[in-house]
Amino acid sequence: MKVFDELESAVRSYSRNWPTVFEKSKGYKLWDEDGNEYIDFFSGAGALNYGHNHDKMQEKIIDYIQQNGITHSLDMGTTARKTFLQRFHDVILKPRNLDYKVMFPGPTGTNAVESALKIARKVTGRETVISFTNAFHGMTIGSLSVTGNAFKRHGAGIPLHHSVSMPFDGYMEGHDSISYLEMFLEDKGSGVALPAAIILETVQGEGGVNTASFEWLKKVEEICRRWGILLIVDDVQAGCGRTGTFFSFEPAGLQPDVVCLSKSIGGIGLPMALTLIKPEYDQWGPGEHNGTFRGNNLAFVAATEALSFWKDDSFSISVREKGEKVRATLEVLVEKYPELQGEARGRGLMQGIACGPEGLASQICRDAFESGLIIETSGPEDEVVKLLPPLTIDEEGLTLGLNILEKSIQHVLHH
Repeated sequence: MKVFDELESAVRSYSRNWPTVFEKSKGYKLWDEDGNEYIDFFSGAGALNYGHNHDKMQEKIIDYIQQNGITHSLDMGTTARKTFLQRFHDVILKPRNLDYKVMFPGPTGTNAVESALKIARKVTGRETVISFTNAFHGMTIGSLSVTGNAFKRHGAGIPLHHSVSMPFDGYMEGHDSISYLEMFLEDKGSGVALPAAIILETVQGEGGVNTASFEWLKKVEEICRRWGILLIVDDVQAGCGRTGTFFSFEPAGLQPDVVCLSKSIGGIGLPMALTLIKPEYDQWGPGEHNGTFRGNNLAFVAATEALSFWKDDSFSISVREKGEKVRATLEVLVEKYPELQGEARGRGLMQGIACGPEGLASQICRDAFESGLIIETSGPEDEVVKLLPPLTIDEEGLTLGLNILEKSIQHVLHH
């Protein structure tokens, strides 16, 4: 690790949590330079839903490069772009009766969020955006303004304006956060202006795997419809199948006005992002939001192949079944080890255990790494052990990883 310590910025984080040099990866496994094997319950923070170096995606990319396919194209028309757009429409949007224009805003999740905030303000002529407690939407200034984490907000170095934070579902125990939100909108003395948009994650990843009920989500959507507010769903981490359906909002029956996708939309971990916009709100002038790398054709090639997982319901069903196994295991662990003061959270293969004692989740994750499991914390105090295994993981890999997790819990609690 000497090279990283001496030459790389202090801003690095994951290399501190997992102090080794990784060399190879395949499926749900990683290997370091010393040949140590690790099970991956991190999946590139959700960017590797289909695992590492998926065979067919790898083959398609290699073939595309060898055929001298276009690599960089901004937003020029290319064969790779055309093929992806058509496949995304046919496999994802049309079967779900979703009508969106597809925008390539630049290849990161935060860029998708920035473009969503901009179009909402442009369409409505209003400035304020309502977000929620413990939200995480990205690290650029607009995205930080709708992010809840104090440490990350402070990193902006300037005041973050034109946003209001409201309590997420379950944030105020014993209180109805929907009534609270409605009161602020209805009361002319509340100081909260009618917003351009409400932005939310159906499952808050970085914020602690906080899961909104479908009923709560529907009520937020109803508020948006009643007041002419655009509903933005940030599905950067919870989307692309992570919760068991391609879009995390599908089971709630939502029809968001704008949807932000990134991370696993690129299939194999290459940078890519989409902003999906209802046609009536697609009011951009040409080039009004742009970026040099909004034409990542290698990502389009991998992404097109990744959509093969969604041709029918079988993959979605398998993710939900694995999710049920994870939930059952986490609930057993919470009951079996009361010292955790634990709470099982999440949906699909985006789950975690919130731990009561300070620093306990971080200790468990450190111990798990030493035992061959890559797993991270989330939440404002790093209090949640967060599981994001690849959606393609098999029964054996899932069981091995969960067994290591239990052994790490035992080791930390009893030593």
